[in-house]
Amino acid sequence: MIECSIENKIASIALNRPDKRNAMSPEMLDELQSAIDQLPDDLRAITLTGNGKTFCAGFDLKRCAADPTGETMRSLLSGLSGIVSTLRSKPFPVILGVHGAAVAGGCALLGGADIVLADRNAKLGYPVVKIGVSPAVSAPFMLASITPGAARNRLIDTELINATRAHKIGLVHQLVDSPEHVRSKAQQIAEQLASKPTTGVRATKVWLNEIGAPMTNHAAEGLHASLALAGNDEECTRLAELWGN
Repeated sequence: MIECSIENKIASIALNRPDKRNAMSPEMLDELQSAIDQLPDDLRAITLTGNGKTFCAGFDLKRCAADPTGETMRSLLSGLSGIVSTLRSKPFPVILGVHGAAVAGGCALLGGADIVLADRNAKLGYPVVKIGVSPAVSAPFMLASITPGAARNRLIDTELINATRAHKIGLVHQLVDSPEHVRSKAQQIAEQLASKPTTGVRATKVWLNEIGAPMTNHAAEGLHASLALAGNDEECTRLAELWGN
């Protein structure tokens, strides 16, 4: 469910569940976390993209609907939070490329990236309150990326926005003309960053991680808040409406 290769000290990671629009399952997140953990320390950059027509459609809600205990949802929330935190802590740049859509948990992955690209027509957003789940895991990272007003709007409003709008508010850093070019553009940026002096790039990331430590603590608090809601009656009802037999 995850593809990972390394060439010229650049790691290329791809979500590889295209038949499910790269929807996250607990197994997929375990694989992604393992792939990131096993990356060598001497890397110079990482790219994270998705195979198929969509970067990531968020959590596999069908799996969640089949588990009324909420354990699947809790596993997904914990796994996603760990991945975002691990990506942010890496001493080398993380470039994330969105094509098609980055929805809910897929959009939360943006919080682990230093540079976010998206094709102009991609859709992004956090519509999780529709199913009775709080996007508290994403909130601290979003507040650090865009203005508080825009962050509140995006986290509470369940409508998706296009990449052009996301670029205007700072959620996306660069626009790409077509979805077919997102991966190559991410690779190009990774190569440019990899060519720069390693000491300067790594020192900058270490410094950014240090001043961002309070945000990481807030993210941990957000995870606990989200976990407390997993399996609530409203969530189970909405999931049953969406995926019930």
